Amino acid sequence: MSSRRLFFPTSFLFIAVLAFVGVSFGQGNASLSGIVTDPSGGAVTGAIITAQPIHARGAGPSTKSAADGGFSLVLTPGRYRVSVSAQNFADVEKDFTLDAGSTEKFDVRLELASMSSNVIVGAEAEPEPAADVISPVDVLTRQDIDREQQIWLTSLLATAPGVAFSQLGPEGGVTSLFLDGGNSNYTRVMIDGVPEDVSLSGISIDLSDYTTDGIDKIEVIHGASSALYGSDAMTGAVDILTHRGSTTTPELVLQGQGGTFGTGTGNGQLSGAAGPFDYSAGASYFTTRGQSPGEYVLESYGPETYPYFRDTTLFGNFGWKFSDTDTLRLTLRNGTSDAGQQGQTLLAAESPYAVSPGEHSGLHNFSSGLSWDFATTEHWQTHIEGFDSRYQDTIDVPEYEYSAVDKFNRAGLDARSTYLFAHGGVTAGYYFENETGGALGRHDNAGYLEARYQITRRLTGVAGGRLEANDSFGTRFMPRVGAAYAARYGRGFWGDTRLRTSYGQGIKEPPLYPADCSPTLKPEQAATFDAGIDQYFDSNRAKVSATFFRNEFRNIVSFASGTMPNGMPPNCEAFGGSYFNTDKARAFGSDSSFELSVARWLNLGGTYSYDDSRVIESPYATDPALIPGNRLLKRPLNSANLFVNVRYRGADWNVTGYFVGRRTDSDFLSYEEDGVCYGPCITSDAGYVRWDTSAMVPLRYGVSLTAHFQNLFDKHYQDAVGYPALGYNYRVGVRYVWGGGR
Repeated sequence: MSSRRLFFPTSFLFIAVLAFVGVSFGQGNASLSGIVTDPSGGAVTGAIITAQPIHARGAGPSTKSAADGGFSLVLTPGRYRVSVSAQNFADVEKDFTLDAGSTEKFDVRLELASMSSNVIVGAEAEPEPAADVISPVDVLTRQDIDREQQIWLTSLLATAPGVAFSQLGPEGGVTSLFLDGGNSNYTRVMIDGVPEDVSLSGISIDLSDYTTDGIDKIEVIHGASSALYGSDAMTGAVDILTHRGSTTTPELVLQGQGGTFGTGTGNGQLSGAAGPFDYSAGASYFTTRGQSPGEYVLESYGPETYPYFRDTTLFGNFGWKFSDTDTLRLTLRNGTSDAGQQGQTLLAAESPYAVSPGEHSGLHNFSSGLSWDFATTEHWQTHIEGFDSRYQDTIDVPEYEYSAVDKFNRAGLDARSTYLFAHGGVTAGYYFENETGGALGRHDNAGYLEARYQITRRLTGVAGGRLEANDSFGTRFMPRVGAAYAARYGRGFWGDTRLRTSYGQGIKEPPLYPADCSPTLKPEQAATFDAGIDQYFDSNRAKVSATFFRNEFRNIVSFASGTMPNGMPPNCEAFGGSYFNTDKARAFGSDSSFELSVARWLNLGGTYSYDDSRVIESPYATDPALIPGNRLLKRPLNSANLFVNVRYRGADWNVTGYFVGRRTDSDFLSYEEDGVCYGPCITSDAGYVRWDTSAMVPLRYGVSLTAHFQNLFDKHYQDAVGYPALGYNYRVGVRYVWGGGR
């Protein structure tokens, strides 16, 4: 009886204590909840939310966002750094101080990670995941640059399918780029959105002094893009994105190398973030005396025919974040080079005009861009950028007592506003540009519109157009349409299958220098079509891509030297000859690539391009290489590359092979009379295979050994008739990294 009397009071007391503890515990915790969305306001599923206690070791509690983007965390009181991360999106962090019983709301709108290889920035008006972009785009990252130890932009671009280039000499010679069969001035080059004035006001393009310093990502966009970028984007665009500081602890990177032919190079970069301010700035220097032009040339012309090349580059990227949706950014880049080039030294024995002893040229490129990105509401985003791009070319030919300085400038404004909604967006923009060459100048005004809509879960369509009013060609309209289709979602061996297709038109204004040819010449025009497939295998460890393209070019501007015969079409006199519209050409073929992760330490990849280009009409050609039926100059029918990358115990080893097939070319020293050719009469460059290797071996305290060996088997070849390419050469050095991390 007594035990029963004790049991009930004791039980009641025990339950009351448990209830009190439970209530007290519930009141002692704090909660954090919110919704994760993408730029269009759509829910982001599977985002990882982690609450890391500040000044505490070990990982904090984490959760994932649900199908509606929502999440919730129950946390003990204290200070936390909450991070949100999701594939293809930039990470977001925010600090919270949580009191007992408090409830905090953290709604996060993620932005696409522009530097990710899975996000494409320049192919459409707004950044998009690579899988949803309608145009073929090849991405090269900072990892590719470091892996291959590449110094020059064109050497890196040569690893992308559809890209060919011609270089007049081993180092510092005029370097022209050709994309999918187009001429060397049919590709628009941009750095952080600034159109680079790397051409003689539309006549030619020269990338000889463009280094990879400060660059984090390069997008090679195939297909006419004039609907978005206007003149010059006839067969595509190269969009270059430079490094942005992101670490609270500053990061310093220093590297120096030396090698054959008296070559020396060094560069440094400092970057980081301090509150709302992020910064990245650096400089580089390169010098080489060049390889011997050959015994015959040295005996005939003396040591002044030795080539040399010096280049200095300064670069910077600075941003100020007023809020999460309001950022101001300034980008700067300055390159100065001096190159001693003595001409077609391999043809010295055949023509006295092939060599020009002591000739040298200097280039100065400067570009700046000031951009403002802000959101007025959760659906409206605006981008405004003012830019200035300058190019100066200095040439001195002592043999003929000739020297000249040419200056060119592009300055303007690009403003666009985008309305984003759950399944797409619409962008409207205005573009103004003032271009000058010498004492001449012209203006360009344009309005453009692009709409993107996810028609079904698998199908996305893009349509746009640009109305351009140019002093050179009046008012023209350029359309662009395309679609991306997810044909299959898969796991295991047979993965995703994605299809894409696009059509676009391109336009290019006539040359401005040395004479304004716009009153006489029509603009060059292009129509491009492509269709491709991306197939993934083995849980995305392997990928195969293939793209078919057909490009047509009309009203091509050609040049003929000397006095023009009667019956010539309207022409524009310049450089001792005339420019005129007559030529018509086409290029069709395919670009393909593969990537394979064999093991954690071994990766393989490669590309193959087939480019069947033809001159269709060229009634006034003065060079045998330009007659109808011939392939376009400098563009090989077949080209390919292969790389093998091995990462073992922290070391990174890379081997890259390049194959370039035979290309139509010209010595430009020959002439034809009565069906007989006089001179060297060379109309093609032989094909070649070249192998390079590079390595980066980490030691301790942020120090790594670096090396790059080019043309391992000392292959003798030419990228342009008469101009020898570098034989076997190497650079070895040291790389030091200090700081970084969050």
